[in-house]
Amino acid sequence: MELTGAEITVRCLADEGVDYLFGYPGGAVLHIYDELFKQDKVKHILVRHEQAAVHAADGYARACEKPGVVLVTSGPGVTNAVTGIATAYMDSIPMVIVSGQVPTHAIGQDAFQEVDAVGVTRPCVKHNFLVKDVRDLAATIKKAFFIATTGRPGPVLVDIPKDVTTARCEYAYPASVSMRSYNPVLKGHTGQIRKALALLMEAKRPMIYTGGGVVLGNASAELQQFVRALGYPCTNTLMGLGAYPATDPQFMGMLGMHGTYEANMAMQHCDVLLAVGARFDDRVIGNPKHFFQEERKIIHVDVDPSSISKRVRVDVPIVGDVKEVLAEMTRQLSALSQKPDAAALKAWWTQIELWRARDCLKYDRTSAIIKPQMVVEKLYEVTGGDAYVTSDVGQHQMWAAQFYKFDKPRRWINSGGLGTMGFGLPAALGAWLAHPDSTVACVTGEASIQMCIQELSTCKQYRAPIKIVNLNNRYMGMVRQWQEFFHGNRYAESYMDALPDFVKLAESYGHVGIRVDKPADVEGALKEAFSRKNDLVFLDFVTDQTENVFPMVPGGKGLSEMILV
Repeated sequence: MELTGAEITVRCLADEGVDYLFGYPGGAVLHIYDELFKQDKVKHILVRHEQAAVHAADGYARACEKPGVVLVTSGPGVTNAVTGIATAYMDSIPMVIVSGQVPTHAIGQDAFQEVDAVGVTRPCVKHNFLVKDVRDLAATIKKAFFIATTGRPGPVLVDIPKDVTTARCEYAYPASVSMRSYNPVLKGHTGQIRKALALLMEAKRPMIYTGGGVVLGNASAELQQFVRALGYPCTNTLMGLGAYPATDPQFMGMLGMHGTYEANMAMQHCDVLLAVGARFDDRVIGNPKHFFQEERKIIHVDVDPSSISKRVRVDVPIVGDVKEVLAEMTRQLSALSQKPDAAALKAWWTQIELWRARDCLKYDRTSAIIKPQMVVEKLYEVTGGDAYVTSDVGQHQMWAAQFYKFDKPRRWINSGGLGTMGFGLPAALGAWLAHPDSTVACVTGEASIQMCIQELSTCKQYRAPIKIVNLNNRYMGMVRQWQEFFHGNRYAESYMDALPDFVKLAESYGHVGIRVDKPADVEGALKEAFSRKNDLVFLDFVTDQTENVFPMVPGGKGLSEMILV
């Protein structure tokens, strides 16, 4: 059957099982939009800005196990999408972005709305394609989905010139794809796994450190089984929260720049460290020189070989799918006659409990001004710890990570690697589309929310009953905190003295707005908001302007050099 390039594009998405396509129309993709209009298999979600399209697809992909799919036009459509693409790339989120391009004969001629999409996105995609022949289109889209969702996931861009969308050819969507140059390793080397287990058995002060790779690899059940079998302490990165239940006694809390005292101290002073699906980035281990002042053996499991030994020297590298590797490690562990050193482990847990006793997350619970930590705690209680929580970037993000106890994976949805303000609201829309019967909350700040606040309009169009929890301290909070600590209290451009009335703003979009300025009203406002099952409710909490996120590891310092409350 002969179809146009536009028909092929839409047919490919349908054959790939795509439910939602997030996008914004423009000249170069009008033929594709025309074909979308003629079918009902792929539902298009019209955002108000291309950045939000990518963030919404990102939130969708993080909340379920499907890739996010985006459609943008050429020129500013692509460049507006770059921030969202880079966000997905840094956090390894599976995504396919279809971008329009000027006709092939006009490429390189500075045509209207032309930009080199392949060149612009090259540093922040897993791979990208420019389709110059309609006969290559179906196979290219198949490859894009294959690359995006296998190995270490990531965004893949397919750039389609306008004349390719009108050209015709026979349609055949490949059932499978084989690429000689791309064969991700799934099974870990059994010999390396044996070495790793031998080290773990000999450990006196063991530590298990896991990241977003466990969540993306759907390896949470395998991780829990393995950690419980060993009885060792476990910590998650910001991206890994929920992979191991936060309410489990073996869980140490999040580690890193704003991690718990006990998690950071245990990381610094362990003698054997098992890292699974994590990247030892600067926000996690701080200064590598300080980190290596303590002697330890490191085992690193990751699907991406380039992540291993990138920032720290690794003793036992294991390349493979974390789900497969953890399952194999558990199998080999159960067959071992050797058991962990019970006396050493008991002494180690005694030390950890002493660190825990410092109660590093304490705050003033008697304050007459609303404390942001208390809002997140109440959010956890009101939602029963079972909400999908998205966040933007800043202090509110850290408080959400510290005080909302995630017991399940894929419930915590935030921009980790890139730290993108404006992520929270569109991501919440995507998470809700993935799970329309679930509770979705967006924890944000008055600076972050304004970066993509126009998506309140999108939420109205699709009747998304998201609950927005705005921790409004009238400052760019994290910027202000750094200016207080490291820049002599010079609050350069961090004060927000022209804020809108968020309640009226929410109402102008057709939503419900609630302003809360007394601690006694926090719980009641949250209960009221979440009882309104069909409404988007914007909760504007007026919080303490001087509150800082503690603990904190200053930039360039080590894990044991935390600033405590």
